[in-house]
Amino acid sequence: MPMRLRRTKIVATLGPATAGEGPLRELVRNGMDVARLNFSHGDASEHVRTAARVRKVAAEEGRTVGVLADLQGSKIRIGAFRSGPVDLAPGARFVIDPELPLHAGTDKRVGINYPGLAADVDKGAILLLDDGKCILEVAEVRGNTVHCTVVNGGVLTGGKGVNLLSGGLSVGALTEKDREDMKVVAGMGADFIALSFVRNAADVEECREIMAGYGWHGSVIAKIERAEALEHAETIIRLSDGIMIARGDLGVEISDAKLPAVQKSLIKRARTLNRVVVTATQMMESMIENPVPTRAEVFDVANAVLDGTDAVMLSAETAVGKHPAEAVEAMGTICREAEKQDVATRSRHRIDTRFEHVDETIAMAAMYAANQTDTAAIGAFTESGSTVLWMSRISSGIPIFALSKHEATRRRVSLYRGVYPVDFNPDSVCASQQHKAAAEKLVALGAARIGDLVITTSGDIAGERGGTNSLRVCRIENSN
Repeated sequence: MPMRLRRTKIVATLGPATAGEGPLRELVRNGMDVARLNFSHGDASEHVRTAARVRKVAAEEGRTVGVLADLQGSKIRIGAFRSGPVDLAPGARFVIDPELPLHAGTDKRVGINYPGLAADVDKGAILLLDDGKCILEVAEVRGNTVHCTVVNGGVLTGGKGVNLLSGGLSVGALTEKDREDMKVVAGMGADFIALSFVRNAADVEECREIMAGYGWHGSVIAKIERAEALEHAETIIRLSDGIMIARGDLGVEISDAKLPAVQKSLIKRARTLNRVVVTATQMMESMIENPVPTRAEVFDVANAVLDGTDAVMLSAETAVGKHPAEAVEAMGTICREAEKQDVATRSRHRIDTRFEHVDETIAMAAMYAANQTDTAAIGAFTESGSTVLWMSRISSGIPIFALSKHEATRRRVSLYRGVYPVDFNPDSVCASQQHKAAAEKLVALGAARIGDLVITTSGDIAGERGGTNSLRVCRIENSN
């Protein structure tokens, strides 16, 4: 029987609750695969120190943990109220005025950090504040001010987000703060950068171009959280290395009721296009306060796993929650249980399509062979991670070990479903012995035993990107 490892990866957001080395070490031990640094909070220098701390602790624990830098993006927010929170009554008039100082709001008028709002809305448009808890209908636009009628009121505090129902705000994805933060992200050598509030493929291209200019060639993860991003989802996915389904703002703009179907569709399309996908937002939110998740949260995480997501993400649960280590542990348990279902271990992915590259063909052949035999594990030599990425698109219960001498590659594959990074230098063995060396490594890792069937892949020339061109199926024999 193949060894049982958790295939779905866990992204955990770091913050005050996990700032120290002790709490961070607990997250690593409990199964955090990727650490998320949220650039919406904290300062750049602290994020640099945190990234270094993650790598230090991971190395000491014998784990490979990726670092994901999540840019703040162009989140539109109202200003503050000078006398504290205000109570808006249904039917009342309320003005959003970009010329009002951001600290001078009242129960009649408030500032906003986006001066172009008036140009983006017309009479009858619906504005959603504070994740839709407060609903305003545009009554008229006068110059740069937007005059509204309160549809759904209540207590409103300053700094809350503003969304336009069905999308359509023209603000760009990157702010000046993001551009400064991107220098920091490149300097710290983050493995992934998450681009917030993506509208279209041009936003992704701009991000990649800027980061390449800094000499950074990590993975760009496009966050799908605007309604208009769904209209361009195909090209956004193609131009990204992966996507994050950020269900907070997205749910506000398209309605929460539409989210499940959209999530399933995005996960399926990303996997079909050989891209990774992270499912995020409020997955186990109750664990900010409570030591165990609700049953609804258990179902949410399990359904994302069954849909085929590469990773599930914890946000406030690990950043500011009371039980960060327990949240990671609980999420891991849910993932492992969901992964036992047949739908998570069987696939007809690309069974009827042609392959464009030799290494892609080898990857697909390895997975098809593994799923039709009693293969215990797969050992794949990889330079860039492409071979194991293709393998990981095939649903399977068989562990894929990415054997690479490159630390950057090992951290990159830390986000791939069912792939486990292993430090191994193929230069230490001649090409003719690579398959034998890979099989021996699987035994050393405890992934295979005498008598087990294993599959290994490699290239004729060690160290050549895209050079995987051979596959071997063999049974482990006693070397004595």
